[in-house]
Amino acid sequence: MKTKHTQRLLWIALAVVLALALIVVVTAALTPEELNPAFAAAVAFTKAASSGDGIAAYALLDDDLQAYVTENCPDGDVSACIASYIPAEWGGFLNVVYRRAAPDGAAWNVDLIATYEQAEGGSGVCIYNRVEQGAAGEWRVSEWAGFISCGDAASRGMAANPDAPNRVP
Repeated sequence: MKTKHTQRLLWIALAVVLALALIVVVTAALTPEELNPAFAAAVAFTKAASSGDGIAAYALLDDDLQAYVTENCPDGDVSACIASYIPAEWGGFLNVVYRRAAPDGAAWNVDLIATYEQAEGGSGVCIYNRVEQGAAGEWRVSEWAGFISCGDAASRGMAANPDAPNRVP
């Protein structure tokens, strides 16, 4: 009698362990990649710049890109540079989300998709950010490109395309 009871307890324990393992695997599979600090920096930069928060966006740029923005963007404002790419018929910025990323040495090439209120902006705006880790361990944007309709053929392969639309620097 004790052996049947012991066997039952062992089967229950095995089922619990397997259920817990399944929960861990499913959770890992469903955890959004944008929680990766490099990808999160790309999303935070694009969200801030597209929302008009140039100060927050500027802080997420590496030193070289900060210098570029100061010299080349209207009033040294990164949001003004980004706003200049967006056609008026798209309306206001709504949101940006992580799409995918590929490692490039110690850096990451991160693709994002933004949405705007109207027209082609509502169906997806493709954006590329290159992010690199600074000496203090923080992730900063060192390049950007895109801010164009994902339906545009020029939105493909922006990381490797030196002629990608709106490439900075």
